[in-house]
Amino acid sequence: MNSSEDPFLYHHIDKATEERLRIDAWVGDAILALYVREWILSEEHQINGRLFIEFTSNDFLRRTGNPTGVEAQIGRIFKSNGLKAAYSWIEQVLRPKMEERWRSLRRTQNHH
Repeated sequence: MNSSEDPFLYHHIDKATEERLRIDAWVGDAILALYVREWILSEEHQINGRLFIEFTSNDFLRRTGNPTGVEAQIGRIFKSNGLKAAYSWIEQVLRPKMEERWRSLRRTQNHH
């Protein structure tokens, strides 16, 4: 299994594991929110709540797997290896999808 694959993303789990998953996801959600805000500021040079919502939404996270599982993966990486490692995972797994979606949204805005 490589670092982007996580058994929690795809399999049914018991109640105790589900609770751990939710806790990890709660932390991961915060890390993802920070990453996305920093990324938006570096790309847009301004606050853009619409993009923030887009890139932290469950609909967006479903492009990778179960949204709670994706956030839990980020949370576990952060807890075991720190912020830099969590950001690295986001950059490898989510950022290409973020950039693709961002380009798509910009094309849509430019045609209106």
